Amino acid sequence: MRQTEPPRKIRESQEDDAEQLADRLHSAAIHLLRRLRKEDAKTGLSAPRLSALSVVVFGGPVTLGELANAEQVRPPTMTRLVSALEDDGLVAREADPNDGRLTRIRATPRGRALLLRGRARRVQALAAEVRSLAAEEREALTRAVATLEGVIARLR
Repeated sequence: MRQTEPPRKIRESQEDDAEQLADRLHSAAIHLLRRLRKEDAKTGLSAPRLSALSVVVFGGPVTLGELANAEQVRPPTMTRLVSALEDDGLVAREADPNDGRLTRIRATPRGRALLLRGRARRVQALAAEVRSLAAEEREALTRAVATLEGVIARLR
């Protein structure tokens, strides 16, 4: 008669596997973004400014509070970042059409173009590496990315 693990042991093993996989995924994501960040230097913006501009380009127009919340900084910090982006002509403030008490921050055409050029550089750097993969590795990566997108959607 074959011995099997008790169900509790299997569950614990699966939980350990999930935690190890989550740890590896977390680490890989951080390392990937750090490697691609060198492309960001070509924009001439600091990482916090570039990140705030990204939120405005892809999620804007937003209020200062929404932007501070998205970037997980205090409103005074975000005020300084937005002022710097505004001085560079990358964002503009505009009255909220539904509530005159609110000001929304929107990307200017220059800000949008700068961000999209930076993103294209990052994507091209990553694409060069993806092109070097064997067909089977690319197929596996395609499946993994689809799975990861589902995980990300559930985390929202």
